[in-house]
Amino acid sequence: MRVRTVRNPKVGLALLAAAGLALLTAVPADAATTTVTFTLTGGALTITAPASANLGTAAVGTATLSGSLGAVTVTDARGALLGTWTAKVFSTNFTTGGGTANETIAASAVNYASLTATSTTGTAVFTPGQATLAAAAPLGTTAPGLTAYSATAIVGNNTATWNPTLVVNIPSAAVAGTYTGTVTHSVS
Repeated sequence: MRVRTVRNPKVGLALLAAAGLALLTAVPADAATTTVTFTLTGGALTITAPASANLGTAAVGTATLSGSLGAVTVTDARGALLGTWTAKVFSTNFTTGGGTANETIAASAVNYASLTATSTTGTAVFTPGQATLAAAAPLGTTAPGLTAYSATAIVGNNTATWNPTLVVNIPSAAVAGTYTGTVTHSVS
């Protein structure tokens, strides 16, 4: 009498896979492990703005004068996880001649609009302080000042650049002259 063996190919494959897994996960009897570490260091959070800007010329008696300040850029090289930053802006008063009352335009008469970013890099939620000219807000004379731009939910390094517009509300009693003031941006 002859005995016939019936083989189930699925059972054979399962046994072969189990034996292979046991071979892959087995640690040799003579083994050594090494814990490896390394450090990534973060950089700085910086802001740059133009050294000077000329908003143009208007006649005495004109109600407003507006112009671009130029590119303002925040560079965040801290490598943060869920970090944030906020850029602020304030200004001195704008004066000409001896800086008398008629030779001074208060910082609060100058509105700032950050507008939307001209460029961004990295992972973050970038938010302009004043997304449109209609949302322009008066500059103050004390730090930290008006929020110009911010970033939240930061992951890693990022940058944001915007080109703000200044709108000068010219007092009716202002006299002719070249008015000068200092606009200061900061970031933290």
